[in-house]
Amino acid sequence: MPDVLRERHGVAVLVSDPDGPVLATTEAVLDLIGAAAFGGAEMVAVPVARLDPHFFSLGTGFAGEIMQKFVNYRLRLAVVGDISAHLAGSGALRALVAESNRHDHVWFVPDLAVLDARLAASA
Repeated sequence: MPDVLRERHGVAVLVSDPDGPVLATTEAVLDLIGAAAFGGAEMVAVPVARLDPHFFSLGTGFAGEIMQKFVNYRLRLAVVGDISAHLAGSGALRALVAESNRHDHVWFVPDLAVLDARLAASA
């Protein structure tokens, strides 16, 4: 299944293909951001399976770098899927997720139904 751009509660969201390549480099993420921006997306929903495990190890700086790229290009990011195993091993990640979910630019949600509910609530 390719990446799909759809309006979800008034927001153009590019939902990344869960079977697509792992986003392991900044360049790969920039390619995704470029495709999203070219298509008119306001938000990109990235399945957890697409993110390199280093994303969840905050000491690598990869998550911060990726999140900052989305901010710089004025795109919102939703990380979609179960990250409970990552959260269990990192208080810093739990804090990052909690803080991100309080704002509108980066969300961590368990599934697309929760993303839709958050988008509907913020509309």
